[in-house]
Amino acid sequence: MKTRIITAIVALLIVIPLVLLGGIYFELLMCLVGALAFKEMIDLKKTHGKIPNMMIFIGLVSLLSLILSNNSNLSIYYGFSYQTLALIVIGIIVPVIFYKEEEYSSKDALYLLGIVLFLGLALNSFLIIRMRSFKTLLFLLIIPTFNDIFAYVIGSKFGKNKMCKSISPNKTWEGSIGGLVLGTVGGVVLYRLLLGKITFKIIMITIVLSIIGQMGDLVMSRIKRENDIKDFSNLLPGHGGILDRLDSSIFVFLAYMFMIIF
Repeated sequence: MKTRIITAIVALLIVIPLVLLGGIYFELLMCLVGALAFKEMIDLKKTHGKIPNMMIFIGLVSLLSLILSNNSNLSIYYGFSYQTLALIVIGIIVPVIFYKEEEYSSKDALYLLGIVLFLGLALNSFLIIRMRSFKTLLFLLIIPTFNDIFAYVIGSKFGKNKMCKSISPNKTWEGSIGGLVLGTVGGVVLYRLLLGKITFKIIMITIVLSIIGQMGDLVMSRIKRENDIKDFSNLLPGHGGILDRLDSSIFVFLAYMFMIIF
């Protein structure tokens, strides 16, 4: 527990100033987070075969380009340029013809492409939302945070009915419902304090994001289960890796980016 607390304090001392400053500082933070998360996904041995160092480099460059592309208000409504996405797809898929199957197969190429698109779109959404509103960023971060905290507390004290035993044996329906309710309440209260009037629409958005956050956590747990690992890495002692901390938030931010269009 002591290690976990120290790690959290150190991480917050580094992250909070960069988030508050925004701009290029937050962009650099997202690029660093993206690179570390990318490594964690590449290090998963059971989900793909061997990926050549050159393709890993191309994948990383593609990821960073995607994270930093279209960081403007217009990107929310018009999306990424077709040219950017097409170049990334071609750059990652076409090289399979120059490698032997055991060196870089089409399966490995599609996995690499999936990593780039998944992490790139997710972390780009963090940048766009931070650029639009620091308060909205806090609102979206607090939902999965409260969800995780209260799901763990309530589940450990009152949990009896297993939720997804094959994916995450410790998760219970009691914890999930408790996290959903209190995560929603926490999100709504923070919205009222930071952003303004609470409406039925805001309550429904918060509920949906809470549910999606829990689903995202299960998706990432499934990936770890398939690879027989407890954490994505030991980068953050007591907390696991970057993806262990951002699992729910990634899906919450992606969902919000979709919902804001409407």
